[in-house]
Amino acid sequence: MPVELALYQPDIANNTGTLIRLGACLGTTIHIIHPTGFPFSAKSLARAGLDYVDHAIVREHTGFTAFEAWRQSEGRRLVLLSTKATASAYAAQYEANDILMVGRESAGVPDAVADVVDLRVRIPMRDGLRSINVALAATLIPGEAKRQTDGFTGLK
Repeated sequence: MPVELALYQPDIANNTGTLIRLGACLGTTIHIIHPTGFPFSAKSLARAGLDYVDHAIVREHTGFTAFEAWRQSEGRRLVLLSTKATASAYAAQYEANDILMVGRESAGVPDAVADVVDLRVRIPMRDGLRSINVALAATLIPGEAKRQTDGFTGLK
């Protein structure tokens, strides 16, 4: 089971399209947890996703409750990338069954969602700065998780 990426109620179509493109290139399934802050369609994703959207594996979930029920039934570990976490994302030990989740660009995830994750990590950064763009954050840590779990095997 390879590391996968979940986007919790994404607000910005360009970020979502960028991450779907990343998923297509790396063979990483992208989970979209609805509702989104934009009309979720190929047209809204076209600018950032280009023609890569057709090559991506995207699973849509009607909401977090549906996603969480699916995740539990699959026995997958959920790792939240959060500015509120204290553990470094680079000190974590990732597992092949992990799903890495990023929150909404405008608000992250609610406490009720953060409370059910298995691990919370943050990207270390300079004091006084709020956060890294969610699309950038969601490229850094999946790369590290895939490196640790041999998730690049078979890619050229």
